[in-house]
Amino acid sequence: MDPFTGEAAVEEARNGESRTAWEAGKARNWAGNVSFSAATVHRPESAEELASIVVSHERVKAVGSGYSFSTVADTGGALVRLDRMPKVIEVDGERNRVRVAAGVTFAELAPYLHGRGFALPNLGSLPHITIAGACATGTHGSGNGQPSIAADVCEVELVTSDGAHTRLDRSSPEFGGAVISLGALGIATHLTLDLVPAYDVEQYVWEGLSWEALVSEVEAIIACAYSVSVFTDWNRQHSIWVKRRVRDPLPDLAPTGALPADGPRHPLATMPADNCTPQEGLPGPWWERLPHFRADRLPSTGNELQSEYFVPLDRAGEALSAVHGLRDQIGPVLHLSELRTQAAEETWIGPGCGRESLAIHFTWKLDSAGVGRVLPAVETALEPFSPRPHWGKLFTIAPETLSARFPRWEDFRALRAALDPEGTFSNSLTNRYFG
Repeated sequence: MDPFTGEAAVEEARNGESRTAWEAGKARNWAGNVSFSAATVHRPESAEELASIVVSHERVKAVGSGYSFSTVADTGGALVRLDRMPKVIEVDGERNRVRVAAGVTFAELAPYLHGRGFALPNLGSLPHITIAGACATGTHGSGNGQPSIAADVCEVELVTSDGAHTRLDRSSPEFGGAVISLGALGIATHLTLDLVPAYDVEQYVWEGLSWEALVSEVEAIIACAYSVSVFTDWNRQHSIWVKRRVRDPLPDLAPTGALPADGPRHPLATMPADNCTPQEGLPGPWWERLPHFRADRLPSTGNELQSEYFVPLDRAGEALSAVHGLRDQIGPVLHLSELRTQAAEETWIGPGCGRESLAIHFTWKLDSAGVGRVLPAVETALEPFSPRPHWGKLFTIAPETLSARFPRWEDFRALRAALDPEGTFSNSLTNRYFG
């Protein structure tokens, strides 16, 4: 189904739990712009039941929490949710690793890890999403030294098209294509991730940043702390969200002209600040500060579409200027944009493959037609920077254009053909881009 012509999202405010009706003919993503075309919906309670579902259907896809905005999880066959599978969380303290069931969310995993003295190096902006869904689509946090969450995965366990349980780890030559895989290789049942010692974080908001200072000082701004986000409307409103690990140097943003906020803030001034994680320099556990939004509250706006493009970090100022030139065109359909950074990684089709990146994120108003009109203009403006999209969000870049931007594209196609020769886990998106 074309996500730009999907049925409208429900209008009422959403809390942290997706209220999608998970049954055939009614299932849709959190935004409501994708109505899943699945003939059947399944919620297996064991790995054996999952394998039976896979081998008895011609087409199968797994969906996590439904927070993707593209058709990456859609299928005309059997749609599978893993939320009723055993909530396995096994910490290996000797090797600093955790084995976790694919359907576990970050809101479930993070406090468990912290209580045992461990942490993940980074988190996305909201903790409501599942581990497997986040990794399969390349979800990330921010920080010049932080790759995507998928880069911390050291082992993935899959049910493949023949019902077999397959395990791939970093010693496997094909591992670079196995984590950010769009669910096109099999259904992940468990992932093992590297851990670091638990740490505390302080969060500050600086506002009143001018556009000129943002462009001229962008490299210094995004490097000033462990995790940094810049929110902008591309016109008059620009703010810096700083997440500093306790004991790291305190950044000095005064040279940018920005000033500390005089109270808690939401990225959007019209939304309640208490939906966000604590700010104003109040120290707290990593999992309560790195996300922007609290696990028990509405994430973001609740009625939106999203797109995100990754461009080379060393051309950040040029890329921002290119988008800035479209501000009058994109303004009517834009809620807000967020700028984040990501370290280079080795995932074959991950947006950060082989290069340090600036991620330019767009939170759009719930206007599928309007967003569909402006995306080609955004992509054209960013063309000189070879933008790569977030797979779980909306984009229109042609397959032949996108394939040239990933050095390991053909390797991923070959791995997909080897692990799923009959296309059991294919759908319209994977077929369009990978044949």
